[in-house]
Amino acid sequence: MILDRIQGPADLRKLSLTEMGELAKELREVIISTVAVNGGHLASNLGAVELTIALHYAFNTPTDKIIWDVGHQSYSHKLLTGRRDRFHTIRKEDGISGFPKRGESEYDTFGTGHSSTSISAALGILEGRARTGGDFKVIAVTGDGALSGGLAFEGLNNAGHLKKDLIVILNDNEMSISHNVGALSDYMNRILTGEFYRRFKKQTKAFLEGIPRLGMPVAKMAQKAEELMKGLLLPGILFEEMGFDYVGPIDGHSIEMLIDTLSRIKKATSPTLIHVITKKGKGYEFSEKDPCIFHGVGPFEPETGSPLRSSGVLTYSETFGNILSDLASSDDRIVAITAAMTEGTGLDCFAHRFPDRFYDVGIAEPHAVTFAAGLATQGVRPVFAVYSTFLQRAYDQIIHDVCLQGLPVIFAIDRAGIVGEDGPTHNGLFDISFLRHIPNLTVMAPADGEELDMMLRFAVTQQGPAAIRYPRGRLPESPLPHSPLSLGRGEVVREGTDVALFAVGSCVIPAVRAAERMAADGISSVVVNARFVKPLDSGLIQSVASRVPKVVTIEENAGQGGFGSAVLECLSDAGSHVHVRRLAVPDGFMEQGGQDRLRAKYGIDEDGIAASVRAFLREPTFSA
Repeated sequence: MILDRIQGPADLRKLSLTEMGELAKELREVIISTVAVNGGHLASNLGAVELTIALHYAFNTPTDKIIWDVGHQSYSHKLLTGRRDRFHTIRKEDGISGFPKRGESEYDTFGTGHSSTSISAALGILEGRARTGGDFKVIAVTGDGALSGGLAFEGLNNAGHLKKDLIVILNDNEMSISHNVGALSDYMNRILTGEFYRRFKKQTKAFLEGIPRLGMPVAKMAQKAEELMKGLLLPGILFEEMGFDYVGPIDGHSIEMLIDTLSRIKKATSPTLIHVITKKGKGYEFSEKDPCIFHGVGPFEPETGSPLRSSGVLTYSETFGNILSDLASSDDRIVAITAAMTEGTGLDCFAHRFPDRFYDVGIAEPHAVTFAAGLATQGVRPVFAVYSTFLQRAYDQIIHDVCLQGLPVIFAIDRAGIVGEDGPTHNGLFDISFLRHIPNLTVMAPADGEELDMMLRFAVTQQGPAAIRYPRGRLPESPLPHSPLSLGRGEVVREGTDVALFAVGSCVIPAVRAAERMAADGISSVVVNARFVKPLDSGLIQSVASRVPKVVTIEENAGQGGFGSAVLECLSDAGSHVHVRRLAVPDGFMEQGGQDRLRAKYGIDEDGIAASVRAFLREPTFSA
């Protein structure tokens, strides 16, 4: 294989165009076979293969800096930069990350996992270069939806103002490119990126402006004529107006065209945007036909594209989508909002049934929240379905635009807690901590599918904002009989006398099972399903704590400021001196790995809870 000869970009630069074409095929084969086993981001990576080859060929990496937006376009980048032998470990515990990671390779200039960050980061690196005297080029690769995020335009705006030699690659995989347009585009790019054109443009402008009295108006007329012509041929006026020289669109699967364009652009001294057209899922039949499904996938059968593991049990996301669709069928006020995650959040069924009540706003979580707030002022019941890690981007809007005004927006927070293989950028371990202190906001966490149903139906009836957090994965087998749901009320699901286990959300069922196991050893545990993080059921917590010597709180969230902290505050306010042990994720960013493995590592699964409680009970109890 040609790929076996590539230990780094220097080896790549020794290849012929024909060999690079073969290399592209090999990269796709390795990516498909690896993702089929490990899961991961497939379609976006398959679409960026030729672009990655051309970037590392044309630029002197790692001296020249490539910053990948979103990060899920970087598998080929990893394979070409010395990580071929470890690629089979991608997204696995102790393996390489599924995203660029600074500590992993000198070629990973900036860590990414969320969207729309590359342009701002690249501009910062350029300014840093100016201050430290470096000599290198900086290239931001955006696209795959990242340009729908407001941060990308903030970066573009500032870059156009500073007029640095930033190169932005817009990887546009939302449209195709015909041969005729490609040929014309190739011709135009050769003109627009050539030294003759750039020199002619500057000299002509200077000459026209130098004409007495008429110079400036004539120069402006010439500029307008140029813009009109480019507007007829190229969709680049927006970027030109922001201070960028626009090049494209070009065929993102033509290595020769890409290398030729990038080699010319290297000489640019002003901000330049190259518009590259690629096909998401390129080279794999099933991902080409359905790039949304193959955007992020679990293990699958390469020959058929079918998932390997399918238990038939619904996921929390699917259950949420079904419940919301059922509610919407009898309540015209309900609308659903997503930020480019229709399938991931389970809203595909809602979008199909109620297309006029469904909004995909793109990768723009702050806008989604304020958009929902505006809807709510008009009597609408907006439900914003969002991954916990992505809701972080809309923190100010949650406080200022929703909660301060007490508007009835519902936040359906998917992937709350440990997400697993996508690693620290995607684990949802902070939402309890950053939501529970906000006034007017009700925060709930279901223990199972039945409670998710109860909480969503309850939230729709409320007159203020509400958040429901639930984990990634399939619904658990639940032994719990639930009492009716009431605002700010928890429930005792098991009685006991030796220790109280206060659990919330995904930790309730493991707590019950741990209590059942400990009962065989003579340990009697009362288990409380908190249900609400806010308002907390202070009366129930204080009552239960008053009749046991020790209390354990259990949550799948960061320990700092989380559910356990709320229980401690409650007991402190009541003057209680009961001994408390908090089980949560410790301070730090959690590494990648399987969900079950990570829950076991941090002691919040059934075994870990039982072991911690036993150890806690062996510790002496001191009176106040």
